[in-house]
Amino acid sequence: MDPHAEELGRRLTEKHALVAVAESCTGGLIAKRITDVAGSSGWFERGLVVYSNRAKQDLLGLSPDLLTQFGAVSRECAEAMARGLLVMTPAHWAVAVTGIAGPGGGSPEKPVGLVWLAWEQRGGKPETEALQLSGSRQEIREAAAAAALAGLLRRLG
Repeated sequence: MDPHAEELGRRLTEKHALVAVAESCTGGLIAKRITDVAGSSGWFERGLVVYSNRAKQDLLGLSPDLLTQFGAVSRECAEAMARGLLVMTPAHWAVAVTGIAGPGGGSPEKPVGLVWLAWEQRGGKPETEALQLSGSRQEIREAAAAAALAGLLRRLG
């Protein structure tokens, strides 16, 4: 059981708030960590795995132009994913993650292990963080999921 997810549940329950997540490179790991917590249905609104650009467009309303200009692994994409969650759901908080888990797919500008996270509270502005993670594909994905939950805990205060 993820201690971040357990604490997140306590804080969101106290605030009568819901969270939704949009995951690309983590492929549902954040949602899994959350739903491992008994009672998470009281504070977890939904999780979307938006692995392809098409899914990001169809489910979160990202524009093809944004994806063409900045790419799926970018601050702009992570922000748009979080914003799309708040448009498409009744959640109070949105968490989004996109990145390159490897072992292939990296470039000099966007190396394997680059992950962009975004958090946004309804009525607020998105906050983003870039991580350069290392390790195996699974280690990168697990570290990104943990960072997403820890980042939301910091923002909840």
